Amino acid sequence: MEQLSFLPEIDRSKTQEAVERALEQYRYYKFLTEDEEEREASTTASYSLSPRGYTGTTSDQTGDIAVHNVDKQIQRRKYCERIERVVRRMPRMERFLIEERYLTKEHDYITDQHVYNFVFQPPISSGKYDKIRWKAFFKLASNLDLIVEKTGNEKREGAS
Repeated sequence: MEQLSFLPEIDRSKTQEAVERALEQYRYYKFLTEDEEEREASTTASYSLSPRGYTGTTSDQTGDIAVHNVDKQIQRRKYCERIERVVRRMPRMERFLIEERYLTKEHDYITDQHVYNFVFQPPISSGKYDKIRWKAFFKLASNLDLIVEKTGNEKREGAS
């Protein structure tokens, strides 16, 4: 007889993919906020031969651009701060793994194998690395609402 569980089963691979996408977005936002390029107002007048109808609204291109620049900066900064806050609260090993593997500017050139063999001192096994990474990813996924649950079909296939 199958035991019922009130806790949902987590799809680990899809949850990991979601967390890795979030960390990729973090690195992208961090890159953008370090060297923020803002929109600028056009100084070239635009002319049209057809008459413009009166819409009752005025256009403030400079104001719209300023609002866009500030809103985007704030959104990116808040996203980065949220991830950094979650990572800071993690246990030392989990925090170290996330910072050294995923939050570094050199992310594209660092592999998991490099981290567990050369960055961790003393080096750790790939199995232990995977356990630490999953715990860290689970915490990030929980906080960022990225947990992917297994559907009914996936549960039955896994039980066979």
